[in-house]
Amino acid sequence: MRRTRFSLEEQKGSVALNSERHRLKHMLHVERMKREHFSFAVQLANTMDWNMGEPDFEFNVNLEPDGCFVLFQAEDPIGIATCVSYGKTGWFGNLAVKEEHRKAGAGTIIVKYAIKYLKEKGVEIIGLYAYDYLVGFYEKLGFKPHNDFVVLNGKPSVCRPHGTSMKVRKKDIPGLIDLDRRCFGWERQKLLNHLLLDKANLSYLFLHKNKIAGFAAAKVYDVMAEIGPVICNQEHTDAAIDLLRTLLYNLRNRNIYAYVPVEAKCLLTTLLAWGLQEKFFVKRMFLGALNAQSCVYFPESLERG
Repeated sequence: MRRTRFSLEEQKGSVALNSERHRLKHMLHVERMKREHFSFAVQLANTMDWNMGEPDFEFNVNLEPDGCFVLFQAEDPIGIATCVSYGKTGWFGNLAVKEEHRKAGAGTIIVKYAIKYLKEKGVEIIGLYAYDYLVGFYEKLGFKPHNDFVVLNGKPSVCRPHGTSMKVRKKDIPGLIDLDRRCFGWERQKLLNHLLLDKANLSYLFLHKNKIAGFAAAKVYDVMAEIGPVICNQEHTDAAIDLLRTLLYNLRNRNIYAYVPVEAKCLLTTLLAWGLQEKFFVKRMFLGALNAQSCVYFPESLERG
């Protein structure tokens, strides 16, 4: 009898949850994110310990004006999502929903809205980085796990670089964009131009036989910096190490974040030896068939790929 009563209680809970989902579905709507929504977006994002500010959302909106969204229940904002298109490839970034709405289908609604937006832009493959506890959620939406990345953080200590890597000049940028395109088949020109032309950031390239073998960049803030992207031909791991050493030496005394593929064992071991520490892991997932990739790759960020 006790088990029967428990089952009935479970059934009642399930019915109540389904009823709440049905009610919410008819009350929820999605709007394009505007400047007036930035303060809400920052407040919600930082309940997830993302350490974001309004300039982060302004950057996303400038990059993809129609690809940043706010989820409303009636007139109250309850969630946010961002995405960006790179030709045939899209990237789904920030997803945050107020805690009290997370079990009622709100997240599914805004993710599906973003997927629809990207597909209408001609995107065929959508990638994202998922926390472990969200992998199952994204799998239900059709995303498939691909590989694991570790988030590193800390104040590294590196010796002076050998001077092999060179600062990126404006005239170098088309060549870097071409390398990025050849590695992944995506069109990240709008992202890379913005990143590499910003004088507050740092970027270096590595030449092999007078050809670009790789490049690395970092977004620089007052007391911290975010490494990425790092792109190198697969056969030039030495270039990646030299580029990272040069970046980190010039960012000494800053708090560093980097996102490293777990399979890049040599680079991961090197960064740990330099003083960075593992914080947590994320899984890279894709909706659609992924093209073969033959490059060493650190993402520009978790939200933009």
